[in-house]
Amino acid sequence: MKILILCTGNSCRSQMAESLLKSFNPMLEVVSAGTEPSSEVHPIAIKVMQEMNIDIRDNIPKSVMEFQNNDFDYVITVCGGAKESCPVFMGNVKNRIHIGFDDPAEAMGSDEHIYGEFIRIRDEIKRDFHKFYINQLKPQL
Repeated sequence: MKILILCTGNSCRSQMAESLLKSFNPMLEVVSAGTEPSSEVHPIAIKVMQEMNIDIRDNIPKSVMEFQNNDFDYVITVCGGAKESCPVFMGNVKNRIHIGFDDPAEAMGSDEHIYGEFIRIRDEIKRDFHKFYINQLKPQL
């Protein structure tokens, strides 16, 4: 089962979703990418994932162009609100799904509030991707 998780910067949501999906089943082939990849994975995303004993320190944001010639069983977009446009993957895909989340990198306010937003989004990603895994992927494995 080959899965691409797609967003804009590939620094927060898609990185968390990739690592969580792999934690549910290490046999899944999961990658993430962005249409405008950031220079690094967001430090707070790394920290909140470490709290779950998932290490994404060595992850690197990647361009979706790296995967254009690959075939995927699923491409999942994780962009959030109306102000953010979801990227499109033009490669060969069996199933396109959207599971949207707010971008924690855009949170404003105190350090505590921003950190709390990263935790909230991480937990929402875990919940929604676990449902996806149980309901759609596991029956196919």
